[in-house]
Amino acid sequence: MTSRRLRVLIQGLPPESATMTGLRNALPEAELTEQADEGEPEKGRWSQTDLLLASAIDALRRVEYVLICANSDSKARRPSPPEPLRRPGAAPRKQKKELSDAGAETLFKLINGGAA
Repeated sequence: MTSRRLRVLIQGLPPESATMTGLRNALPEAELTEQADEGEPEKGRWSQTDLLLASAIDALRRVEYVLICANSDSKARRPSPPEPLRRPGAAPRKQKKELSDAGAETLFKLINGGAA
């Protein structure tokens, strides 16, 4: 068997096969991130079935959130929107930073024309 034939056979394996999973797990984190940014989900760590299941879970969570918001009292505190399941190769969402008292004071001065 030639090396070209072996490469073709390995590249033809399904994404969820043990060989492809082992090859992906050996990739450095930077290369996985690059593949995720380029929009190549077939090179992710999940199979197509897993990605579809995660999409279904995200949709169900959004429907549940909308249902809770629609049926709750308008004055009641609403729950925070659901976070989507983290996909392989995708960086976690960045948390919003809280405004500190010092930052609020500086912002107030800037808005009112004062120098910071």
